[in-house]
Amino acid sequence: MAVLTGALVVGGGAGVAGAALYDAASGGSGNGTGGTSSLPVVDNGNRAAASGSVESVAAAVLPSVVALDVSGGGAAGSGSGVVLDTDGLILTNDHVVTLGGEISADQAEVTVSFNDGRKVRATVVGTDPLTDTALVKVDGVDDLTPITIGKSSNLDVGEQVVAIGSPFGLDATVTSGIVSALDRPVEVARDANGNATAYPAIQTDAAINPGNSGGPLVNMDGQLVGINASIRSTASGQGAESGSIGLGFAIPIDEVLPIIEQLRAGETPTHARLGIQVSDAAGQAGSSDTTLTGARIAELEDGSAAADAGLKQGDVITAIDDHRIEGTEGLIATVRSYRPGDSVKVTYLRDGKESTTELKLGSDG
Repeated sequence: MAVLTGALVVGGGAGVAGAALYDAASGGSGNGTGGTSSLPVVDNGNRAAASGSVESVAAAVLPSVVALDVSGGGAAGSGSGVVLDTDGLILTNDHVVTLGGEISADQAEVTVSFNDGRKVRATVVGTDPLTDTALVKVDGVDDLTPITIGKSSNLDVGEQVVAIGSPFGLDATVTSGIVSALDRPVEVARDANGNATAYPAIQTDAAINPGNSGGPLVNMDGQLVGINASIRSTASGQGAESGSIGLGFAIPIDEVLPIIEQLRAGETPTHARLGIQVSDAAGQAGSSDTTLTGARIAELEDGSAAADAGLKQGDVITAIDDHRIEGTEGLIATVRSYRPGDSVKVTYLRDGKESTTELKLGSDG
């Protein structure tokens, strides 16, 4: 509210917000239906939304989208979420319920605001920092509208998508755009142990801003295909406010469904791992090849999936299956998209010679 009020006060000097404030104070509806005009007016009526339009998608999805207000430990913030079932299970981001790591999940006091105006306290079911996933739950709320879950693997670059959430506290905001890229490696954080929050993101130019986090990215059938989670910004400096520049990123729903099932069952989420430590191959000291890309193995754990498959220290991983690996960020994000026990083909360079090996991914649980 502080951000919104400040914007209105500043804008009021330009007349736009001043008009909005006057309309609210005078009780006017602002829709122009109560007056007459000497100018010609064409009234086509409120036509039904065309199937597959942004309007029809918004009408179908908005009842499933919620705003989340989170506080704890003297900190506060907001984000978005999406209803998964009629029992009150809601999907959002870990960084929404932990306020970007400022508080622990058990400190979070969460209030859910539904599209119909209801506000209800929620409890945190579980979180997974490595995939930036969290579940919260409301009890005793009837007539919930779960979102329809689609498959992010069916998306194509250029396909139209819609993002819904509460940017800057503006609830039920709808934006649209296209899928700008797929499998974009995005790393947003690392914990004290060096574990990275990374995922092969859906990149979109649909406007995503602070507060959109945890809200849905849907296809034109209104199906959930991603969870809006991060943006690229040109803002710099302490306290700088970031905003949309057409570079938003969503976590593919296919990647987090197994995590959701583990969290709702009360289990600790597990993740696929190779059992190695890596560094970017590009620009490394001692390398005469300035064009070399990939992730160089610095260390291997004994008995790890990588060691058992014959990989060695110094090998440069350049691909996992058909996913090209440019560096450490890409390797982490790609491996994170698989599940423990999945079999993959690893392409690597050793002494300048390309080889491949098959391995079964290990687990961190």
